[in-house]
Amino acid sequence: MKRAVYPGSFDPVTLGHLDIIERAAALVDELIVGVLNNNAKTPLFSVEERVNMLRDVTAHIPNVRVESFSGLSVEFCRKCDASFLVRGLRAVTDFEYELQMAQTNRSLERGVDTLFFTTALNYAYISSTIVKEVAFYGGDISRFVPPQVAERIYDRICQMNQKTANGV
Repeated sequence: MKRAVYPGSFDPVTLGHLDIIERAAALVDELIVGVLNNNAKTPLFSVEERVNMLRDVTAHIPNVRVESFSGLSVEFCRKCDASFLVRGLRAVTDFEYELQMAQTNRSLERGVDTLFFTTALNYAYISSTIVKEVAFYGGDISRFVPPQVAERIYDRICQMNQKTANGV
């Protein structure tokens, strides 16, 4: 069985992420989307919320499974018995970092190769960070994320603004 892991924080999942998930899933028997639990970052959504969002937006892809993990991506691959890591490249600036990571991962785990997917041009400028920034300032994010994700983002921002207004 050809199994791959697509790791990331997915805070939030974007249409660019979904594009890569759909394309990678078409090449393997099973694609595991690994939602990274990174204690060094303060995400907009909890790991559980991100996992649930991803399960929701990938429900139409039968060979996709979504799980959370912490630690090294290659360790997660080993745990999942996956032979491939999937990574997306938006611009040439991503390539240098991703190449270093792929080489490091290969040195840590010889049985795991990295598959690079170039992002579709209409999603090349989208990042989770940009989506959050546009949403925080009240901009329209409907071109960047699935509708149900946009709704959750706006709801979360509203909750945060209410806490700030109440001095919490």
